[in-house]
Amino acid sequence: MWQIWLIVAGVCIIAEYFTVGFLIFWFAIGALIAMLVSFFTTNINIQTSVFVISSTLLIFATKPFVKKFYKEETIKTNVFSIIGKIGIVTEEINSIHSKGQIKVDGEVWSATSNTETIIPKGSEVEILEVKGVKVIVSPIKISSENVK
Repeated sequence: MWQIWLIVAGVCIIAEYFTVGFLIFWFAIGALIAMLVSFFTTNINIQTSVFVISSTLLIFATKPFVKKFYKEETIKTNVFSIIGKIGIVTEEINSIHSKGQIKVDGEVWSATSNTETIIPKGSEVEILEVKGVKVIVSPIKISSENVK
């Protein structure tokens, strides 16, 4: 019976090679443990129980360990990549009249303020979020050339 467990372990290792996650590997280890148990008993129920229990324990025991060393960084792309960036007001932002534009990374965006404050042309703003085709901004530095 040990040959069956060795084949199961080999199949799991090969399957792990073709998957993105790191899950099937623990089933291969569980199959190897079941193979060791098969040298002491011929009872298939005990071997299968050892396989299932050891695989499950390995999955749950190593998950916190793997998370500690594997930090998955989310990379913002497309429109979400501009959130948090600084832009320059190219057309006065007036949220009441729903008009205004900013320029960020060489692109012009329709913009509205997160408050009802009018933000003059030339001011610096931080992009807080994107709603539809407009960006919601917050003033950082009001341009003194338009303030009277």
